[in-house]
Amino acid sequence: MAINKAMRAALRFFSYGGIELKSSRRFANLKAVDLKRPLRKTIHYFINHNDYDIPIRIFMPEDEVIKSKSRAGKRLPMLLFFHGGGWVTESVDTYERVCDMMAKSTGHIVTAVDYRLAPEFRFPTQLYDCYEAARRIYKDDFLIHVDPDDITIMGDSAGGNLAAAVCLLAKEKKEFMPRRQILIYPATNNDYTAKSPFPSVKENGTDFLLTAQKMEDYLNLYQSTPQDRQNPLFAPILAEDLTGMPKTLILTAQYDPLRDEGEAFGKKLKEAGNDVTICRIPDALHGFFALGIKHLYVQKSFEIINRFLQ
Repeated sequence: MAINKAMRAALRFFSYGGIELKSSRRFANLKAVDLKRPLRKTIHYFINHNDYDIPIRIFMPEDEVIKSKSRAGKRLPMLLFFHGGGWVTESVDTYERVCDMMAKSTGHIVTAVDYRLAPEFRFPTQLYDCYEAARRIYKDDFLIHVDPDDITIMGDSAGGNLAAAVCLLAKEKKEFMPRRQILIYPATNNDYTAKSPFPSVKENGTDFLLTAQKMEDYLNLYQSTPQDRQNPLFAPILAEDLTGMPKTLILTAQYDPLRDEGEAFGKKLKEAGNDVTICRIPDALHGFFALGIKHLYVQKSFEIINRFLQ
């Protein structure tokens, strides 16, 4: 469904410039109020690393899927998920509906990492929290045993950035290597000013909820120093060598300032010889994936995701 004039006017009204951290977190935390939470099958777990316990939450698929795999003597596949929120807001609590939806819609265990947030903890803390969780799971040092070939790294927005960066770091460290990654409207670049080379920053950076100014604010809160912006682990599109990366699915949204950089990152991966699928969701806004399974854009996304996983 196309965005009509009335909806455009409403979006423009709510698309104010930058972010105010406390109010942004309070608004995001409203999503954690969920009457269905006690009904969900979740497991709370912690991965200890350098005297810090990284919180992990595990979401299970439908009972029928679990029983079917068990009868066949097979282990369930896993999605290792990193949430969005500009590295400074959101949590596994606020993404619980989304993670439960992913488990039910894909038949995968969803393991969500509650990484630490900026500005209290800045780059590369978030990346190392996610990397250590991935390393332990891929090395089979985890509560649930999963075949490494059946694990897919996944994230949306800032979580997509972290998923891509975990794969880059895994290639560098050679401790493990994911076979698949799913990046949903990922943040891959380091500049959302007028100097940005991507048209979507200018076309969609003022009137579609996520603004270019907000992205600049997020980066400023995430970085430890301005030099971090030149680090490919901060901005994955800067990576010079993208050979040997996982099979990749990238989903972008038509009215998203991050659209073009996500697609450009996918093209760069493809040019390096990787297996890459890039799909743009028409008429969608940044953040659509958290809307709910009945929403048209989310249904379309899961059709694409399930084809990719199969």
